[in-house]
Amino acid sequence: MNETIYRPGLEGIVAGQTSISSIADGLRYRGYPIEQLAQHSSFEEVAYLVLHGELPTQGQLDQFRNQIGQAMELPEEITATLRSIPPGVPMMDVMRTGASLLGHWDEQAQDISTEATLAKAVRLVARLPLVMCYRHRLRQGQQVVPPRKDQSLAYNILWMLRDQEPQPDHVRALDVTLILYVEHEFNASTFTARVVASTLSDLHSAVTAAIGALKGPLHGGANERVLDYLLKLRSPEEAAQWVGQALQRKERIMGFGHRVYRTGDPRAAILAPYCEQLAAQTGNQPMEAVAARIEQEVRQQKNIPPNVDYPAGRLYYYLGLAVDLYTPLFVISRTVGWSAHVLEQQAANRLIRPRARYVGAQPRDYVPLEQRRE
Repeated sequence: MNETIYRPGLEGIVAGQTSISSIADGLRYRGYPIEQLAQHSSFEEVAYLVLHGELPTQGQLDQFRNQIGQAMELPEEITATLRSIPPGVPMMDVMRTGASLLGHWDEQAQDISTEATLAKAVRLVARLPLVMCYRHRLRQGQQVVPPRKDQSLAYNILWMLRDQEPQPDHVRALDVTLILYVEHEFNASTFTARVVASTLSDLHSAVTAAIGALKGPLHGGANERVLDYLLKLRSPEEAAQWVGQALQRKERIMGFGHRVYRTGDPRAAILAPYCEQLAAQTGNQPMEAVAARIEQEVRQQKNIPPNVDYPAGRLYYYLGLAVDLYTPLFVISRTVGWSAHVLEQQAANRLIRPRARYVGAQPRDYVPLEQRRE
């Protein structure tokens, strides 16, 4: 009998097969390097690739974009629910509720066929941005801004949040972050989605569960935590002192290190130039200087490079986005990856049911109540 392998956090354990993405030799979606996709593609093109397995032709891409655009609408009942949720509820909780609510108004919600799941994935990708943007405006006492169905998802997010024409370079910067967040193999939220899918549950249930996993600060919430300290530090010198003190206290500095990437997250390198450009454009050079010094100190003292959340957090800040929208933006993008994994899991399904190492009491007999002592 083979000895049971146990590793806390399942680190290094292969728990399944996937053809969606790989991270062994840099990040690739369906075989394509993330660097090439971020440089040449759009979020919609990458979403098509991840969901369908191949890059689209122009006709297929036009049709896919049209499908997303036509699906960008919310039932009034959902808008009313977003209006009635107490104002202090975290936005990630609203996104989780929104994903579940959307299933109630989807006629294919219980259909787990490949065709239906693909169609539902498109609708979720189209409608979760509306959940985020409508809620954000409603909690501020503002009217919701309907999407422009002939524009890209990145354009519409900025348009619906601000009610003004977004700058093209802002749209492109946001679009690149969405591309980079689409997919990342068997991370915590994706594995959660696959576990749910393995029970033959529906896509909305899998995505709702995945959002719950992504909410945790050790997974999706890191990009928001980065701003916690960047906003407090006023100079590179103060930043260097803070890093030294934090490391001495053995505190984790959010935005650095990765469970898989040991020599650097390729997504962080892709976003760095966008951060520099936007910082200069928006007058945020002081924060960018602080960020650069923090990265320098952490690399020198601990040899730990930044992950994607480090540049993404400040890029969203430079775009003028509310901090509690950062992880919901992650949700909007990663819904593509989650959906692809649900499709892949159900195409060759086996119920995911691992074992546990028992460390409790040794076998013992039941003691009648009257014989038990205080």
